[in-house]
Formats: sequence, C-alpha cells, structure tokens
Amino acid sequence: MARGTLLSERPSNRQLIGENAVERIRNAGVAGAGGAGFPAYAKWERMRSTDYLLVNHQESEPNYFIDKWLGKTRAAELASLFDALLEDVFEAVVISAKWTDRDEYMIELEAATGGTVVRPDELPVDIETESGVVFAYTEPRYQYGMESVLLNVVADTVIGSDIPTDHGWLVQNTETMTHIYRALTEETPVTHTYVHVDGGVPRHRFLEVPIGTPASALLSAAGRPPETLPSDAMLATGGPGWCFEIERSAEEFGVRKATNGLLVLDEATVEENTLGDGRIDVIESTDWTARPMETEPTETVEPDRVRIPLITNSDLEGTVAPGTPTVAPGERVEAGDVVATASSTGIGIPHHASIDGEVTGVTDSSIEIAVDATSEIGRSNRST
Repeated sequence: MARGTLLSERPSNRQLIGENAVERIRNAGVAGAGGAGFPAYAKWERMRSTDYLLVNHQESEPNYFIDKWLGKTRAAELASLFDALLEDVFEAVVISAKWTDRDEYMIELEAATGGTVVRPDELPVDIETESGVVFAYTEPRYQYGMESVLLNVVADTVIGSDIPTDHGWLVQNTETMTHIYRALTEETPVTHTYVHVDGGVPRHRFLEVPIGTPASALLSAAGRPPETLPSDAMLATGGPGWCFEIERSAEEFGVRKATNGLLVLDEATVEENTLGDGRIDVIESTDWTARPMETEPTETVEPDRVRIPLITNSDLEGTVAPGTPTVAPGERVEAGDVVATASSTGIGIPHHASIDGEVTGVTDSSIEIAVDATSEIGRSNRST
C-alpha cells in the first residue's frame, strides 16, 4: 500500500509539535515504559539539539508482545506522530525491530509510514544519507534490546558512558511513544500500562492494568492467587532475561509505569541465576515459548485499590524527585485527576489517579486509592 493512500486516515499532525510539547509530555506524567522508567520529558527537553529518533521496537524478552502489538494496531497514530516529528524536529526516525518479527507484526507500520526497509545484512545505516522513516531490522539477539548496543548495531554509534542525546539521538520504546502521542494530541495522562504475567502461573497473561495495581491482582488474573503460591515462590519484576526480586508482598507492591512483566519463580532457580546488581537471568532455565501465550491484551484488570508510587523508580531517587501529594485521606478522586504534582526541584513528573475512588493513604512514597461504594466498579465488586 502506498504511503499517500493512508494520509487521509491519520489523525491530523498539524501543530502536534509546538512550543509546549515538552510541557504536555511532562503534564501527562509520561515515563519510560520499560527499563528504568525515566521521566520522558527530560529527554525531550533536548529534542531541538538532537538529529535522530530511535524507536526501540526490539522487545527481546521472549514472552513480551506489548510493543509488537502496539506497532501493529496503532500504526496510523504512530505514523502521524512520526510525520510531525520529521516536519519539525528530526532528520530521520529509525524504528528497529527484529527481522523475525517483520511479517507478523511490522507490515502495517511499514505501510502507514512508507518507510525505507534496511535488512540485518545491510546494517549499520548510513544515517547522514537517510531521511524520513527507516526500518532498521536486526538479527534476533537478546542484547539488541539494550539501547547502547542497539545504537552501535543500527548506526555504528558508540556512546560509552554518555547518554544517546550526547550523540544526537533520542531513544524511546514503542509503548512510550504511544503515551507521548496521546499526551500531545489529547493531553491524556498515563493511568494504565500493560503487563505480562508468566512463570509459575497456570497461564501466560497479557493484561492492561491501572498504575498502582497490586501484584496480587495480577496473580489472581493468571490463576495463581497469592495464598496458593508455593512456600519457595519468589516474585520478580521484568522479563526472563532481565528481572529483579520484588522485596515486598504481593499485596504491597504496586505496578509502576515501567512495569511490563511479573514473574513467579522458585528460590533455587533464582539463586542459581542471579548476576551482579541483583539482576536475575532465567532465560535459559526454561523454554519460555513452550506454552500458549497471549499476544494481545485480553483483560483490563479492575482492582479494588491501587498504590500509586510517587517516583517512577525508587532506584532513581536522587536523580529523579518524588511527586508532592496534593490529596489527603478521605478525598474522592476520579481516574486522571492529579494526585501529586511534579517536584519544584530536580527532574520529576506529576502523578494521576488511575481509578475512581477514595484516597485512603498518603505517604512520602505512595498514594493509596480504594474503590468506593459509589463507583460502578465498587458496586459490581460488592454485588459479587
């Protein structure tokens, strides 16, 4: 399909990128949807001094389908955003996925953008001669999901201890780009994310969940309520190749904006496969593709309560400042309401209610909201 035949079907990109684009990204509370969960606006503040956007579409974890699904189903939205960015900001937008995913997941996005296709054996891209959208396909290697490795493979750019923007590149994954699109076009805050649940659960799940949803609700959705977990079970956040132990109970841990995987593992396997800095790599411990997997979201979890973190990643504290609560226990909020403003010092973003309900707790690290009897979900839960 020719690129021109899709232009009329896309949302208008007129004035999509303006003087207040960074402010809209910040106000929506957009953070990296994976990895460290760094506030996205801090990268985009430097967009005028960068030349290229790299969309990390690698999704190296074998049981993840979030970016692949979004690229396939939100192709028109992403194409509209890329058009606007190319008109006003970047010289080229490079989308890098695995060649093995192309036929099943990438054709729609290729058609919507009319991008140039670069095969794995044609890498690296001579970026100074490229313009528009470029699909830089790689071989299916796990390590290519790391932005420093991907930049080296795709564009022969070595960043060392620098960050990509120091070398003219802005890097985001596909889910983050969809949040940015909504922030720019609708000023819609980030209240939900996508999470895969796998490991020692009866079935693999691909779920849409409100930010702050307890891990216990995800386990129940996967057929393994916390009370049924074996005594040697351990919860980890992340994927088989790169995950970390959750040091809170399943009831206490709330999903963050960067949470895209929840694994149930056993202590012996974890002990054998823990690397430096607490990273757990169990990708070789089992065949993660052996059983059926959900390749698109099949359920939106509706928890009775959420615990919304006031910092996207506690490991970033000191670099990223926690939000400042603007609500108190007893107040009623609706999904999308601001419950914490960005700190006036340092890098930070506001945080929003992800469900309708009553504020039941406010601390320096989180805000808890419980579904109340007046909400539709509350009435439904109480009737069952």
